[in-house]
Amino acid sequence: MITQLAQQAKLASFDLAVATTAQKNTALENIRSIILENAEQIEQVNQRDINAGKENGLTEALLDRLLLNKERILGIANDIQSLIAMDDPVGGEYDGRALENGLRLKKQIVPLGVVGVIYEARPNVTLDIACLCLKTGNASILRGGKETLNTNTYLVELIGKALIDAGINKDAVQLITNPDRALVLELLKQDKYIDMIIPRGGDTLQKVCVENSTIPVITGGIGICHLYVDASADLQKALDVIENAKVQRPSVCNALDTVLMDESIAKQLVPLLAKRLEQVTLKGCERAAALSERVSQIADGEYSKEWLSLTLGIKVVDDINQAIMHIREHSSGHSDGILSESLSNTNKFVAAVNSAAVYVNASTRFTDGSQFGLGAEVAVSTQKLHARGPMGLEALTTYKWVGEGDYLIRQ
Repeated sequence: MITQLAQQAKLASFDLAVATTAQKNTALENIRSIILENAEQIEQVNQRDINAGKENGLTEALLDRLLLNKERILGIANDIQSLIAMDDPVGGEYDGRALENGLRLKKQIVPLGVVGVIYEARPNVTLDIACLCLKTGNASILRGGKETLNTNTYLVELIGKALIDAGINKDAVQLITNPDRALVLELLKQDKYIDMIIPRGGDTLQKVCVENSTIPVITGGIGICHLYVDASADLQKALDVIENAKVQRPSVCNALDTVLMDESIAKQLVPLLAKRLEQVTLKGCERAAALSERVSQIADGEYSKEWLSLTLGIKVVDDINQAIMHIREHSSGHSDGILSESLSNTNKFVAAVNSAAVYVNASTRFTDGSQFGLGAEVAVSTQKLHARGPMGLEALTTYKWVGEGDYLIRQ
């Protein structure tokens, strides 16, 4: 089954590689239209997954990730519209040069080919990946979690109809509908047909992919995110940023997990946080817990935990150096930031913190393909090779060298 899907995807990728920008944009507009036309039905199908999730005891964080309502469907449609308006990177050329040997050489941007994505209870990811891959001429094989199987199946059915209407091979977007985990291991061995694997999930999924794949793997999406409030920060403005980073949508990877604060402002800031974040469970070090009865003692290992809920870690540090050392030890390399009025401290923080996204006086919630102006994202990469941070259009391409001569031979 998996080998056949991979073979079909490879054949479809050959067709996509020569598709025009107009053809790809037509397919995207068809997808946008069909999900809006069927928004009510999408919600009904999604509700079946929600109900099953509740029966199976899914956490509120997972149920939130699983949900597709009218607002989120409209947001996806708007992202697709933005994607359509973006320049198509495929076919672009750069680094052109004429060599002394007579060869005219350049790099030409081309699709990766076939992208396999393994993800959990995020049906919006199905549309994000399918559309980004289509825009860049890549075929995609999707394997979502069993929690969202009904929604994903219906979405891919709609995508298939949209592709057919645009004259594009519907095998360009395929879904593994069998939840058997053994099929994931089979997928990871299809290096003859698949060019990249992207796991969007927790540590266990990422480890399985890295250890078992014969295909290059892009890791990331685990966000243990920090904000350091230094002694010079405007505390009222800092509270606004902290609240946004933690509360706006706590179940996602760019939500805030730990606030670090300089000891000189801790006596002011901890009570302010306790008052502002009434709905948030606060856990902290001994120094933080001593400043508010709302702050309980954090357990060993919890500074390295991605909360994905309304829980926030707090740590009082001696100075910026200790804050940086804490981030180096506990951060997943996703998104970390500093709240400060000191130029020297912000410059030091940006230089010393080696995360995919580093912020100065801004919320970690901005680490998102749409917010970065990328249209959407396939994933947030926390590694350093090929792609880093939100992976938009350019991250789904590579290049080939193109050499031109006049029946040129090497001397």
